[in-house]
Amino acid sequence: MLVLYEHPLSPYAQKVKIALREKGIAFDVRMPEGIGAGDTKGAFADANPRREVPALIDGDTAIFDSTIILEYIDDKWPDPSLMPNAPEARARVRQIEDVMDTHFEAITWGLGELHFFKRGDEPLREAIEAKAGQQIAGFMAWLDAELGDSDFFNGLEFGRADLGVIPYLNAADGFGYKPTGGSRLAGWIARVNARDSVKQTDQESRASITGMEQVSAAVESGLFKRQYRDHRLEWMIKSGGMDIVTDGLARQTIRFTDHWDT
Repeated sequence: MLVLYEHPLSPYAQKVKIALREKGIAFDVRMPEGIGAGDTKGAFADANPRREVPALIDGDTAIFDSTIILEYIDDKWPDPSLMPNAPEARARVRQIEDVMDTHFEAITWGLGELHFFKRGDEPLREAIEAKAGQQIAGFMAWLDAELGDSDFFNGLEFGRADLGVIPYLNAADGFGYKPTGGSRLAGWIARVNARDSVKQTDQESRASITGMEQVSAAVESGLFKRQYRDHRLEWMIKSGGMDIVTDGLARQTIRFTDHWDT
């Protein structure tokens, strides 16, 4: 059985689940033991030295990084392909996925800090959220233009670019951010969320939000630590949240990690 280590709220893991479901590939879902505490061990830690979800184990093969996992899935199970055929179209798909992974994800992560973990005082949260709203609007305008008159970001068929966008826009929707009603992007969201693969994955994500209050308490107690790294740290600081970062460090409720920190 194919094993996917994930967390339902992770958009990176959601991308992989949607891809596997689109291809009809059976897989077993597991949540890494000790995730968030900085001391994950066992098969997950062996599979992914970065200690972050997702990680895919296929027999003796272990793969980490959602983009690399998606490439592996399409290489091993090529039908139906999730990538377009033309080189320029494939490059465009990869660009869209990278923007969502490395820019948009930082915004929804930051909104989680404000909404779930109540970082900062109310005026600071309001100021940061105002900037997040402006950025989301900008990205949605860009996505609307990228979609154009096509049914899907991949073109005529649902594919890699679409599953690389929808987890992030569904996350933004959970915080109250939606594209303009009647826009091409709004129509695309409705169309894509109607797919069984996306619907099931999104339902799993939203169901897991009910446990965030317990996670928040664990973070405040120091049992779990929120991992600030790369684009997330940069976004929080650029958006005016330096006090949030320094306060979290002082109270040991956040930690900095690089890709290979154990």
